[in-house]
Amino acid sequence: MAAAALRPAILRRIRLSPSPSLALAAAGAGAPRPMSSHDAHLTREEVVDRVLDVLKSHPKVEPSKVTPEAHFEKDLGLDSLDTVEVVMAIEEEFKLEIPDMEADKIDSLRLAIEYVANHPMAG
Repeated sequence: MAAAALRPAILRRIRLSPSPSLALAAAGAGAPRPMSSHDAHLTREEVVDRVLDVLKSHPKVEPSKVTPEAHFEKDLGLDSLDTVEVVMAIEEEFKLEIPDMEADKIDSLRLAIEYVANHPMAG
């Protein structure tokens, strides 16, 4: 089954946990700076750091294996369902909606970083 076909089913069935930065803010550990589409575009370094953090926080990923060049399946052992979940987590992290046709192409951190870094509304 294609990842695009899995996506609507996943969205109906899963409940996303709050991002670690929101949990820290709720615990009083300091609020993250809110981002909006009116802010200056993110630097590539910020995109890399945040995409790596998203992958490191995925329950099926060994954080020590996460590198900017890691492939989701070959290097991190993720299946197509996991990949859909990761792309959705990236969408949530950067307040983006990645069209299914584009999301199906994202199978590595390198491609995820490139997509976000080149997206004008990434926040």
